[in-house]
Amino acid sequence: MFDPTDFPEPTLVSVNGVELEVFEAGRQNAGKPIVLCHGWPEHAFSWRHQMPALAAAGHHVIVPNQRGYGNSSRPAEVTDYDIEHLSGDLIALLDHYGYEDATFVGHDWGAMVVWGLTLLHPNRVNKVINLSLPYQERGEKPWIEFMEDVLGGDFYFVHFNRQPGVADAVFEENTSQFLRNLYRKNEPPREPRPGMSLIDLARAETPLGEPLMSDGELAVFISAFESTGFTGSVNWYRNLDRNWHLLADVNPIVQQPTLMIYGDRDVIQKFERLTDFVPDAEVVSLDCGHWIQQEKPEETNQAILKWLDQRDAT
Repeated sequence: MFDPTDFPEPTLVSVNGVELEVFEAGRQNAGKPIVLCHGWPEHAFSWRHQMPALAAAGHHVIVPNQRGYGNSSRPAEVTDYDIEHLSGDLIALLDHYGYEDATFVGHDWGAMVVWGLTLLHPNRVNKVINLSLPYQERGEKPWIEFMEDVLGGDFYFVHFNRQPGVADAVFEENTSQFLRNLYRKNEPPREPRPGMSLIDLARAETPLGEPLMSDGELAVFISAFESTGFTGSVNWYRNLDRNWHLLADVNPIVQQPTLMIYGDRDVIQKFERLTDFVPDAEVVSLDCGHWIQQEKPEETNQAILKWLDQRDAT
């Protein structure tokens, strides 16, 4: 297990009208930036196993707590968390360090941001590595409308949008329990039940499966969300339909070399037509659940470093 005291000390960086809490490794490797983008409800600390390995391989590793998380700014307006703002933060971060472009790595919601960033600012992204969440095709209906039609009003994406504040309050009442119950591995399959599953999870007294991390590691996440609450991070979900509109006029094809890493036991489905939208994509699947880089850190590092070496050699 990782000792949280080994995690780098952060700096606060002013970008794009907000302050981001940024953790770095390998500063001596200027010129080879790689930016790691966490998901929900996570923290830069979720990349603790990747930072030393990437720095040792010669990369300048830049890991922000994105807006709404940790000690980064938490704007009050919901629309301040749309894809233009989230990708704008990352572009401004590149500008801060003096980089024209970088390799971007995303997990879960971080992957959604990296996909959108790559479409909106293709000249600032040289390679893409995404975990768990594949490219999301922009269909004829806005995403939340589509999910509501297919998955119903209790699906958490829809619930966050249609009942703002309800889930946030439950998570905040049960922060420690919610995160303990969420960060699990080797969970037995569960039958779907009526109601909002994440609210049920936050209230469940007995977790399923095995802990993903040590109590000391979990305490980093608990402390962060006890400080911030969940509304800023949940506001990312409340911009999905807005993002659908913002991406209306961009070229939907990702031209960059891309590595897509799936967890075979993740609840998120693989995208069978990935190469229709990401023609230069390589796919790796690991025997794990959703929290890929934390559940299988060595395998994740090997997959990323092998792919980067191959790409750098061509």
